Parts: sequence; C-alpha cells; structure tokens
Amino acid sequence: QVQLVESGGGLVQPGGSLRLSCAASGSISSINVMAWYRQAPGKQRELVALISSGGNINYADSVKDRFTISRDGAKNTVYLQMNSLKSEDTAVYYCHIIATSGSYWGQGTQVTVSS
Repeated sequence: QVQLVESGGGLVQPGGSLRLSCAASGSISSINVMAWYRQAPGKQRELVALISSGGNINYADSVKDRFTISRDGAKNTVYLQMNSLKSEDTAVYYCHIIATSGSYWGQGTQVTVSS
C-alpha cells in the first residue's frame, strides 16, 4: 500500500528556515502532481505549493518568494524549503500526491514559528 512519510517539522524562530520532506513508498504508479498543504488552527486547509510532473510550479501568494518546492523523481520525494519563516506559517503541513492510481496524503508534520 502507498505510504507517504513526512519529516522536517519542528519549532523555529521567526526568520528561520526549515526543510520538509515527504517520501512516497509502495506500489505507486506514475505521479502527476506533488503538493504541500497546511492547516492552521481555526482555518481551512490551504494549498501551499505544488509541482507537476512537467515541472510546472505554483505557490500560494503568502509563501511566494520564501518557499521553494522541489522533487526527486528517482526517490519519489517532494521537498519544501521554507525560508524567512513567519508566525503566520505555523500550521500542520501535509504532503499530497496525485498519481494515476489515486490520491494520497501524508500524516502531517507540525511547523511552529515562534520567538
């Protein structure tokens, strides 16, 4: 069965950086889209960034110029490099992949930005 394992979350001060990783394993088919979502307390889950198999990338306006999404196709892994972190970035971050075989979610990793 397909499993997405996330890592890299934690506590960081404003202005700091974190890198999230999400590795997909199992009998997964061709991946079309890899994405990161986040959900803060009291808010709906929102799309943060995505990258398609063709290399197209989209970011939420709130993270543009600060976050970078990338992927390693050979390892079925997607990364989210987060720089210049703000308290508003505090949320549970979820990776999401859309493959030919279906849609899959990671377990979520907590990112807390606080002084």
